[in-house]
Amino acid sequence: MPPVHVTSEIGPLRAVLVHTPGNELLAVTPGTRDDYLYDDIIDIEIARREHRRFVAVLERFADVHEVVTLLTEVVAQPEARSFLIAKTMDVIPSDVLAKRLEALPAEDLVTLLIEGAEEDGGAIARALNEVGYALPPLPNIFFTRDVGIVVGKHALIGSMRYGVRWSEELLIKALFRYHPTLANAGILYDGSEERRMNYTVEGGDVHPVREDLLILGFSDRSSPAALDHLCELVFAHTAVTDVIVVVMPSEKSAIHLDMIFTQVDREVCTVYPPHFLGPERLAVLHRRRGEAGVRELPNFFAALKAVHFPLEPILCGGTHRTVQDREQWASACNFVAVRPGVLVGYDRNDLTLGEFAKAGYQIIPAVDFLTGDTSLDDGTRAIITIEGSELVRGGGGPRCMTLPLERDTP
Repeated sequence: MPPVHVTSEIGPLRAVLVHTPGNELLAVTPGTRDDYLYDDIIDIEIARREHRRFVAVLERFADVHEVVTLLTEVVAQPEARSFLIAKTMDVIPSDVLAKRLEALPAEDLVTLLIEGAEEDGGAIARALNEVGYALPPLPNIFFTRDVGIVVGKHALIGSMRYGVRWSEELLIKALFRYHPTLANAGILYDGSEERRMNYTVEGGDVHPVREDLLILGFSDRSSPAALDHLCELVFAHTAVTDVIVVVMPSEKSAIHLDMIFTQVDREVCTVYPPHFLGPERLAVLHRRRGEAGVRELPNFFAALKAVHFPLEPILCGGTHRTVQDREQWASACNFVAVRPGVLVGYDRNDLTLGEFAKAGYQIIPAVDFLTGDTSLDDGTRAIITIEGSELVRGGGGPRCMTLPLERDTP
Protein backbone atom coordinates (compact mmCIF):
# COMPACT_ATOMS: atom_id res chain seq x y z
CA MET A 1 0.00 0.00 0.00
CA PRO A 2 1.33 3.49 -0.78
CA PRO A 3 2.48 5.44 2.30
CA VAL A 4 -0.16 8.10 1.60
CA HIS A 5 -3.53 7.08 3.06
CA VAL A 6 -6.20 9.33 4.63
CA THR A 7 -9.85 8.43 5.10
CA SER A 8 -10.79 10.64 8.04
CA GLU A 9 -10.19 13.96 9.75
CA ILE A 10 -9.59 12.46 13.18
CA GLY A 11 -7.81 9.10 12.80
CA PRO A 12 -4.47 8.81 14.62
CA LEU A 13 -2.03 10.95 12.63
CA ARG A 14 1.02 9.05 11.37
CA ALA A 15 2.62 11.42 8.84
CA VAL A 16 2.06 15.07 7.97
CA LEU A 17 3.58 17.73 5.71
CA VAL A 18 4.27 21.26 7.00
CA HIS A 19 6.26 24.33 6.04
CA THR A 20 7.90 26.55 8.65
CA PRO A 21 7.42 30.21 7.61
CA GLY A 22 10.54 31.91 6.30
CA ASN A 23 11.86 34.91 4.40
CA GLU A 24 9.12 34.60 1.78
CA LEU A 25 7.02 36.60 4.28
CA LEU A 26 9.30 39.63 3.78
CA ALA A 27 7.48 40.27 0.52
CA VAL A 28 4.30 41.11 2.44
CA THR A 29 4.31 44.86 3.10
CA PRO A 30 1.57 47.42 3.71
CA GLY A 31 1.59 48.07 -0.03
CA THR A 32 1.59 44.43 -1.18
CA ARG A 33 -0.43 42.62 1.51
CA ASP A 34 -3.62 42.62 -0.56
CA ASP A 35 -1.74 41.15 -3.52
CA TYR A 36 -0.51 38.33 -1.31
CA LEU A 37 -3.94 37.76 0.30
CA TYR A 38 -2.94 39.09 3.72
CA ASP A 39 -4.88 41.32 6.08
CA ASP A 40 -1.85 42.10 8.22
CA ILE A 41 1.93 41.79 8.38
CA ILE A 42 3.55 38.90 10.23
CA ASP A 43 6.61 39.14 12.47
CA ILE A 44 8.73 36.39 10.92
CA GLU A 45 10.81 35.42 13.94
CA ILE A 46 7.81 35.16 16.25
CA ALA A 47 5.88 33.20 13.61
CA ARG A 48 8.78 30.78 13.20
CA ARG A 49 9.00 30.29 16.96
CA GLU A 50 5.26 29.64 17.18
CA HIS A 51 5.42 27.22 14.27
CA ARG A 52 8.40 25.32 15.70
CA ARG A 53 6.45 24.70 18.91
CA PHE A 54 3.48 23.56 16.84
CA VAL A 55 5.75 21.12 15.00
CA ALA A 56 7.20 19.90 18.31
CA VAL A 57 3.68 18.98 19.42
CA LEU A 58 2.93 17.20 16.14
CA GLU A 59 6.18 15.23 16.42
CA ARG A 60 4.89 13.57 19.61
CA PHE A 61 2.21 11.89 17.48
CA ALA A 62 3.47 11.61 13.90
CA ASP A 63 6.34 11.82 11.45
CA VAL A 64 6.54 15.49 10.47
CA HIS A 65 7.99 16.31 7.06
CA GLU A 66 9.07 19.79 5.99
CA VAL A 67 8.35 20.99 2.45
CA VAL A 68 11.87 22.45 2.10
CA THR A 69 13.60 19.24 3.18
CA LEU A 70 11.60 16.99 0.86
CA LEU A 71 11.85 19.41 -2.07
CA THR A 72 15.63 19.62 -1.68
CA GLU A 73 15.78 15.83 -1.92
CA VAL A 74 13.45 15.87 -4.94
CA VAL A 75 15.33 18.47 -7.01
CA ALA A 76 18.51 16.46 -6.59
CA GLN A 77 16.87 14.13 -9.13
CA PRO A 78 17.54 15.42 -12.69
CA GLU A 79 14.08 14.47 -13.94
CA ALA A 80 12.35 16.24 -11.04
CA ARG A 81 14.53 19.34 -11.41
CA SER A 82 13.77 19.57 -15.12
CA PHE A 83 10.07 19.13 -14.43
CA LEU A 84 9.97 21.90 -11.82
CA ILE A 85 11.94 24.39 -13.87
CA ALA A 86 9.95 23.70 -17.06
CA LYS A 87 6.60 24.00 -15.27
CA THR A 88 7.71 27.17 -13.47
CA MET A 89 8.58 28.68 -16.83
CA ASP A 90 5.08 27.85 -18.07
CA VAL A 91 3.75 30.15 -15.36
CA ILE A 92 6.54 32.76 -15.50
CA PRO A 93 8.27 32.58 -18.93
CA SER A 94 11.89 33.80 -18.77
CA ASP A 95 14.91 32.26 -20.47
CA VAL A 96 17.22 34.23 -18.20
CA LEU A 97 15.47 32.96 -15.09
CA ALA A 98 15.43 29.39 -16.41
CA LYS A 99 19.21 29.42 -16.89
CA ARG A 100 19.67 30.86 -13.41
CA LEU A 101 17.53 28.13 -11.87
CA GLU A 102 19.28 25.38 -13.80
CA ALA A 103 22.68 26.47 -12.44
CA LEU A 104 21.69 26.48 -8.76
CA PRO A 105 22.51 23.74 -6.23
CA ALA A 106 19.44 21.91 -4.94
CA GLU A 107 19.16 23.80 -1.64
CA ASP A 108 19.52 27.21 -3.31
CA LEU A 109 17.01 26.28 -6.00
CA VAL A 110 14.38 25.37 -3.40
CA THR A 111 15.07 28.59 -1.48
CA LEU A 112 14.55 30.63 -4.65
CA LEU A 113 11.36 28.78 -5.60
CA ILE A 114 9.84 29.58 -2.20
CA GLU A 115 11.36 32.96 -1.30
CA GLY A 116 11.25 34.33 -4.84
CA ALA A 117 13.80 36.08 -7.01
CA GLU A 118 13.97 39.87 -7.26
CA GLU A 119 14.31 41.46 -10.67
CA ASP A 120 17.48 43.26 -11.63
CA GLY A 121 15.92 46.69 -11.88
CA GLY A 122 16.95 49.27 -14.43
CA ALA A 123 18.12 52.81 -13.73
CA ILE A 124 14.63 54.22 -13.17
CA ALA A 125 13.58 51.36 -10.88
CA ARG A 126 16.78 51.75 -8.85
CA ALA A 127 16.32 55.51 -8.58
CA LEU A 128 12.75 55.07 -7.35
CA ASN A 129 13.73 52.17 -5.06
CA GLU A 130 10.99 49.98 -6.54
CA VAL A 131 11.57 46.24 -6.18
CA GLY A 132 9.79 43.71 -8.33
CA TYR A 133 10.01 39.93 -8.52
CA ALA A 134 11.06 37.93 -11.54
CA LEU A 135 9.88 34.87 -9.61
CA PRO A 136 7.15 35.63 -7.04
CA PRO A 137 7.65 34.49 -3.43
CA LEU A 138 5.17 32.14 -1.76
CA PRO A 139 4.18 33.67 1.61
CA ASN A 140 1.05 31.47 1.80
CA ILE A 141 2.78 28.11 1.43
CA PHE A 142 2.87 27.47 5.18
CA PHE A 143 -0.84 26.72 4.73
CA THR A 144 0.04 23.39 3.13
CA ARG A 145 -3.52 22.03 3.41
CA ASP A 146 -4.78 24.47 0.77
CA VAL A 147 -2.52 23.09 -1.93
CA GLY A 148 -2.39 19.38 -1.20
CA ILE A 149 -5.15 16.98 -0.22
CA VAL A 150 -5.17 13.22 0.32
CA VAL A 151 -8.37 11.25 -0.22
CA GLY A 152 -7.91 7.55 0.38
CA LYS A 153 -4.68 6.56 -1.36
CA HIS A 154 -4.90 9.33 -3.94
CA ALA A 155 -3.43 12.83 -4.01
CA LEU A 156 -5.23 15.98 -5.10
CA ILE A 157 -3.40 19.15 -6.10
CA GLY A 158 -5.36 22.29 -5.32
CA SER A 159 -6.39 24.58 -8.14
CA MET A 160 -5.73 27.88 -6.40
CA ARG A 161 -8.18 30.73 -6.79
CA TYR A 162 -5.49 33.41 -7.06
CA GLY A 163 -2.52 33.42 -9.44
CA VAL A 164 -0.12 34.48 -6.70
CA ARG A 165 -0.38 30.89 -5.39
CA TRP A 166 -0.16 28.99 -8.68
CA SER A 167 3.50 28.00 -8.29
CA GLU A 168 2.69 26.43 -4.90
CA GLU A 169 0.76 23.84 -6.90
CA LEU A 170 3.92 22.91 -8.83
CA LEU A 171 5.98 22.34 -5.70
CA ILE A 172 3.40 20.11 -4.05
CA LYS A 173 2.84 18.23 -7.30
CA ALA A 174 6.58 17.55 -7.54
CA LEU A 175 6.52 16.06 -4.04
CA PHE A 176 3.55 13.80 -4.78
CA ARG A 177 5.07 12.79 -8.10
CA TYR A 178 8.71 12.22 -7.17
CA HIS A 179 9.23 11.77 -3.42
CA PRO A 180 8.83 8.23 -2.02
CA THR A 181 7.48 9.58 1.28
CA LEU A 182 4.46 10.87 -0.64
CA ALA A 183 4.04 7.82 -2.88
CA ASN A 184 0.36 7.52 -3.78
CA ALA A 185 -2.10 5.70 -6.01
CA GLY A 186 -2.08 8.59 -8.46
CA ILE A 187 -2.81 12.31 -8.62
CA LEU A 188 -6.57 12.23 -8.93
CA TYR A 189 -7.07 15.95 -9.53
CA ASP A 190 -4.19 18.08 -10.80
CA GLY A 191 -4.79 21.75 -10.13
CA SER A 192 -1.36 22.65 -11.49
CA GLU A 193 -2.66 21.79 -14.97
CA GLU A 194 -6.03 23.49 -14.44
CA ARG A 195 -6.30 26.90 -16.06
CA ARG A 196 -10.06 27.27 -16.51
CA MET A 197 -11.06 30.31 -14.49
CA ASN A 198 -14.23 28.71 -13.13
CA TYR A 199 -12.42 25.57 -11.92
CA THR A 200 -10.83 26.22 -8.53
CA VAL A 201 -10.67 24.04 -5.42
CA GLU A 202 -8.61 24.46 -2.26
CA GLY A 203 -7.95 22.01 0.56
CA GLY A 204 -9.65 24.06 3.25
CA ASP A 205 -12.89 23.13 1.50
CA VAL A 206 -12.20 19.38 1.26
CA HIS A 207 -12.87 17.25 4.36
CA PRO A 208 -12.49 13.46 3.98
CA VAL A 209 -14.43 12.49 7.11
CA ARG A 210 -15.05 8.81 6.32
CA GLU A 211 -13.83 6.40 3.65
CA ASP A 212 -17.12 6.77 1.78
CA LEU A 213 -17.94 10.38 2.70
CA LEU A 214 -16.57 13.81 1.79
CA ILE A 215 -17.75 17.16 3.14
CA LEU A 216 -17.02 20.02 0.74
CA GLY A 217 -17.36 23.77 0.93
CA PHE A 218 -18.58 25.84 -2.00
CA SER A 219 -16.68 29.04 -1.22
CA ASP A 220 -15.05 31.95 -2.99
CA ARG A 221 -12.00 29.70 -3.31
CA SER A 222 -13.73 26.51 -4.54
CA SER A 223 -16.12 26.70 -7.47
CA PRO A 224 -19.17 24.53 -8.25
CA ALA A 225 -17.68 23.34 -11.55
CA ALA A 226 -14.53 22.11 -9.83
CA LEU A 227 -16.50 20.49 -7.02
CA ASP A 228 -18.67 18.64 -9.55
CA HIS A 229 -15.54 17.47 -11.35
CA LEU A 230 -14.01 16.38 -8.05
CA CYS A 231 -17.15 14.41 -7.20
CA GLU A 232 -16.98 12.53 -10.49
CA LEU A 233 -13.33 11.67 -9.88
CA VAL A 234 -13.75 10.41 -6.32
CA PHE A 235 -16.90 8.46 -7.26
CA ALA A 236 -15.00 6.75 -10.09
CA HIS A 237 -11.65 6.10 -8.37
CA THR A 238 -12.16 5.94 -4.59
CA ALA A 239 -14.56 4.43 -2.06
CA VAL A 240 -16.45 7.74 -1.73
CA THR A 241 -20.19 7.32 -2.32
CA ASP A 242 -21.62 10.47 -0.73
CA VAL A 243 -20.69 14.15 -0.75
CA ILE A 244 -22.18 16.85 1.48
CA VAL A 245 -21.70 20.40 0.16
CA VAL A 246 -21.97 23.44 2.42
CA VAL A 247 -22.89 26.56 0.42
CA MET A 248 -20.60 29.16 1.94
CA PRO A 249 -21.28 32.89 2.35
CA SER A 250 -19.19 35.40 0.44
CA GLU A 251 -17.36 36.66 3.52
CA LYS A 252 -13.68 37.41 3.98
CA SER A 253 -13.77 35.72 7.37
CA ALA A 254 -14.95 32.42 5.88
CA ILE A 255 -12.73 31.79 2.88
CA HIS A 256 -12.77 28.02 3.47
CA LEU A 257 -15.09 25.54 5.15
CA ASP A 258 -12.47 24.79 7.82
CA MET A 259 -12.76 28.36 9.04
CA ILE A 260 -16.32 27.66 10.22
CA PHE A 261 -16.33 23.87 10.77
CA THR A 262 -13.99 21.04 11.69
CA GLN A 263 -14.62 17.54 12.97
CA VAL A 264 -12.77 17.01 16.25
CA ASP A 265 -13.94 13.64 17.60
CA ARG A 266 -15.93 10.60 16.49
CA GLU A 267 -19.26 12.31 17.15
CA VAL A 268 -18.20 15.91 17.76
CA CYS A 269 -17.45 18.93 15.60
CA THR A 270 -16.93 22.62 16.22
CA VAL A 271 -18.87 25.21 14.24
CA TYR A 272 -19.36 28.93 13.91
CA PRO A 273 -22.99 29.00 15.14
CA PRO A 274 -24.61 31.62 12.85
CA HIS A 275 -23.79 29.59 9.74
CA PHE A 276 -25.14 26.27 11.07
CA LEU A 277 -27.82 27.04 13.65
CA GLY A 278 -30.82 29.33 13.48
CA PRO A 279 -32.22 31.57 10.74
CA GLU A 280 -28.86 32.43 9.13
CA ARG A 281 -27.86 28.81 8.58
CA LEU A 282 -26.27 27.92 5.26
CA ALA A 283 -27.80 25.85 2.48
CA VAL A 284 -26.56 22.27 2.32
CA LEU A 285 -26.59 19.89 -0.66
CA HIS A 286 -26.18 16.11 -0.88
CA ARG A 287 -24.78 14.39 -3.95
CA ARG A 288 -24.68 10.58 -4.17
CA ARG A 289 -22.75 8.31 -6.51
CA GLY A 290 -24.92 7.09 -9.36
CA GLU A 291 -27.50 9.85 -9.02
CA ALA A 292 -27.67 12.66 -11.55
CA GLY A 293 -28.83 15.53 -9.35
CA VAL A 294 -28.44 16.80 -5.82
CA ARG A 295 -30.82 17.08 -2.89
CA GLU A 296 -31.08 20.14 -0.68
CA LEU A 297 -31.26 19.24 3.01
CA PRO A 298 -32.88 21.34 5.77
CA ASN A 299 -29.58 21.95 7.53
CA PHE A 300 -26.06 20.62 7.97
CA PHE A 301 -26.83 18.28 10.84
CA ALA A 302 -29.83 16.78 9.04
CA ALA A 303 -27.55 16.13 6.08
CA LEU A 304 -25.06 14.32 8.30
CA LYS A 305 -27.79 12.13 9.78
CA ALA A 306 -28.96 11.27 6.26
CA VAL A 307 -25.56 9.67 5.59
CA HIS A 308 -25.38 8.06 9.05
CA PHE A 309 -22.67 10.42 10.31
CA PRO A 310 -24.26 12.31 13.21
CA LEU A 311 -22.13 15.00 14.86
CA GLU A 312 -22.85 17.16 17.89
CA PRO A 313 -21.58 20.75 17.73
CA ILE A 314 -19.37 22.63 20.16
CA LEU A 315 -19.91 26.34 19.60
CA CYS A 316 -17.09 28.60 18.51
CA GLY A 317 -17.18 31.62 20.82
CA GLY A 318 -19.91 30.19 23.03
CA THR A 319 -23.36 31.75 22.85
CA HIS A 320 -22.51 35.45 22.48
CA ARG A 321 -22.53 36.67 18.87
CA THR A 322 -19.82 39.30 19.29
CA VAL A 323 -17.42 36.77 20.79
CA GLN A 324 -18.37 34.20 18.16
CA ASP A 325 -17.41 36.70 15.45
CA ARG A 326 -14.12 37.67 17.12
CA GLU A 327 -12.98 34.13 17.80
CA GLN A 328 -14.05 32.79 14.41
CA TRP A 329 -11.89 35.49 12.83
CA ALA A 330 -9.01 34.17 14.96
CA SER A 331 -9.42 30.62 13.58
CA ALA A 332 -11.31 29.27 16.61
CA CYS A 333 -13.00 26.62 14.41
CA ASN A 334 -9.71 25.56 12.85
CA PHE A 335 -8.31 22.60 14.79
CA VAL A 336 -6.24 19.65 13.66
CA ALA A 337 -6.87 16.29 15.33
CA VAL A 338 -3.84 14.15 16.11
CA ARG A 339 -6.14 11.34 17.23
CA PRO A 340 -9.85 11.17 18.04
CA GLY A 341 -10.62 13.79 20.66
CA VAL A 342 -7.06 15.15 20.90
CA LEU A 343 -6.64 18.44 19.04
CA VAL A 344 -4.20 21.24 18.49
CA GLY A 345 -5.56 24.80 18.45
CA TYR A 346 -4.69 28.40 19.25
CA ASP A 347 -4.61 29.43 22.92
CA ARG A 348 -6.14 32.86 22.31
CA ASN A 349 -9.76 31.76 21.82
CA ASP A 350 -10.82 31.62 25.46
CA LEU A 351 -14.59 31.26 25.05
CA THR A 352 -14.26 28.47 22.51
CA LEU A 353 -11.81 26.64 24.75
CA GLY A 354 -14.26 27.16 27.61
CA GLU A 355 -16.99 25.44 25.60
CA PHE A 356 -14.67 22.48 25.02
CA ALA A 357 -13.83 22.36 28.71
CA LYS A 358 -17.55 22.19 29.53
CA ALA A 359 -17.79 19.23 27.14
CA GLY A 360 -15.08 17.37 29.03
CA TYR A 361 -11.94 18.35 27.13
CA GLN A 362 -8.77 19.06 29.08
CA ILE A 363 -7.02 22.28 27.98
CA ILE A 364 -3.25 21.73 27.95
CA PRO A 365 -0.77 24.50 27.05
CA ALA A 366 1.81 23.18 24.58
CA VAL A 367 4.71 24.03 26.90
CA ASP A 368 3.20 21.90 29.69
CA PHE A 369 2.61 19.02 27.29
CA LEU A 370 6.13 19.19 25.85
CA THR A 371 7.89 19.43 29.22
CA GLY A 372 5.83 16.60 30.66
CA ASP A 373 4.22 18.75 33.34
CA THR A 374 0.84 17.59 32.05
CA SER A 375 0.37 14.04 30.80
CA LEU A 376 -2.04 12.82 28.15
CA ASP A 377 -3.44 9.41 29.05
CA ASP A 378 -5.14 7.07 26.61
CA GLY A 379 -8.79 8.02 26.26
CA THR A 380 -8.24 11.59 27.44
CA ARG A 381 -10.02 14.23 25.39
CA ALA A 382 -7.87 17.32 25.18
CA ILE A 383 -6.87 20.43 23.30
CA ILE A 384 -3.16 21.16 23.22
CA THR A 385 -2.95 24.93 22.80
CA ILE A 386 -0.22 26.77 20.92
CA GLU A 387 0.57 30.45 20.81
CA GLY A 388 -0.48 31.90 17.48
CA SER A 389 -0.37 35.68 17.74
CA GLU A 390 1.57 35.92 14.47
CA LEU A 391 0.56 32.73 12.66
CA VAL A 392 -3.11 33.68 12.90
CA ARG A 393 -2.39 36.92 11.01
CA GLY A 394 -1.93 34.79 7.91
CA GLY A 395 -5.62 33.93 8.03
CA GLY A 396 -5.59 30.32 9.16
CA GLY A 397 -5.07 27.84 11.96
CA PRO A 398 -3.58 24.41 12.70
CA ARG A 399 -5.74 22.55 10.17
CA CYS A 400 -4.64 24.95 7.44
CA MET A 401 -0.98 24.44 8.39
CA THR A 402 -1.04 20.64 8.10
CA LEU A 403 -1.29 18.34 5.12
CA PRO A 404 -1.98 14.87 6.59
CA LEU A 405 -0.28 12.15 4.57
CA GLU A 406 -1.25 9.13 6.64
CA ARG A 407 -3.90 8.50 9.26
CA ASP A 408 -5.01 5.27 10.90
CA THR A 409 -8.67 4.32 10.86
CA PRO A 410 -10.29 6.04 13.87
